[in-house]
Amino acid sequence: MSFVVRTRPREDAELRRALYDGTVFLLPATDASRALVDLARARLHDELGDDPRGAHARMTDEELFTRIGRLRRELYLEAHAQTLLRDMAASVGFDRRETAFDPARLRVIAHGASENPRAAPVYYAHRDTWYAHPPSVVTIWTALDDLAADETFVFYPERFRAPVANDSEIFDYDAWVARGWSLKIGWQDREASTKARYPQVVGAEDYGPAVGFSCRRGEILLFAGAHFHRTLPQTRGRTRFSLDARLVHLAEHALGLGAPNVDGRSRGSALADYVQPEGDDGG
Repeated sequence: MSFVVRTRPREDAELRRALYDGTVFLLPATDASRALVDLARARLHDELGDDPRGAHARMTDEELFTRIGRLRRELYLEAHAQTLLRDMAASVGFDRRETAFDPARLRVIAHGASENPRAAPVYYAHRDTWYAHPPSVVTIWTALDDLAADETFVFYPERFRAPVANDSEIFDYDAWVARGWSLKIGWQDREASTKARYPQVVGAEDYGPAVGFSCRRGEILLFAGAHFHRTLPQTRGRTRFSLDARLVHLAEHALGLGAPNVDGRSRGSALADYVQPEGDDGG
């Protein structure tokens, strides 16, 4: 059976239990996911022109960084984008009245960027929980274009319940956001990777087989933030654009439900800054 499952359970609670147990779901695009993708694509065209995936070949690194940083901030903070994300999460089983979320981040993986030392942390194999997200966190991800398997990222399923030597204890959430949200939103600071420390693997070991996936624009990938995974370098001469966010079902979190925490030692809690469920924040 394929590692990535394309049919979801009938009940939302059963879906979440399967996610906490390590199942990865790639679900069909919904009206809500298409709306969020269309918004991001329109903004990319406004900033980068008619061929955003080729913008790295037309612009200097500094210009591209500035334009992408401006757009990344907009998509993360603006109310309309957050509403569309809430709609997308609800469309695949995360009720808007019960789910807190860390807003959508625009991910930009340019051709050849893996050769730039400033970008090194982008390609670190990691668990999202190493960044002070709780074991109950679920990552929701969607691509802005159809992507082949070598353009996305890979999971290491054998490490879902097995520890990986890492230095996640260096990550203190309160210190991370103390200078503002530039690091939280991601890559607003061009020198961030040289000034901040990002959790990473310590030493070399065999993680087991890497399992990837291909996808169509707007399809919705769901996986436990405790999954050990790694972004792949882009080698096809074009940039990969995607959106991801983090979801926590608050009632289940309060009950202690979630994926196993086998090796995370980060400090603080990112959940404190999540957008609260609809009705709790004036939504």
